[in-house]
Amino acid sequence: MHDVRALVAGAALSLGALFASAGGAGAVELNGAWASSADQCDKVFTREGGRIGFTDMSEVYGGGFIVDGRQLIGKFARCTVKARKDDGPNVNLVASCATDIMLSSVQFSLKQLDANSIARLFPGMADMEIIYHRCPFN
Repeated sequence: MHDVRALVAGAALSLGALFASAGGAGAVELNGAWASSADQCDKVFTREGGRIGFTDMSEVYGGGFIVDGRQLIGKFARCTVKARKDDGPNVNLVASCATDIMLSSVQFSLKQLDANSIARLFPGMADMEIIYHRCPFN
């Protein structure tokens, strides 16, 4: 059971927990492909037929996720945002996530660093964050 929880936690973590609300004034816009290293975008993502997907070895290069409306898409999990609260550059989300073997509810805390960088924060764990960068796919 511990392995299943670790898998879900890792999948949710790789998603980076980002969601862009459609049309909200002042809301953080996060639709697109996000990688943990801006220099690795072409090694994490591929574009085929106008759609962005993951390369076969994306996790070797730090991984990433895709935000498409209310969908958060990782290589091994897919989440649907159920609730969102914006507070300036900070965004708190509750998402329902699914892997091939499990469903779970996940909470995410985010901070927009700039238009193309975001940090996932871990409340209660000072100085712990994961930074993601938007990849330049149009």
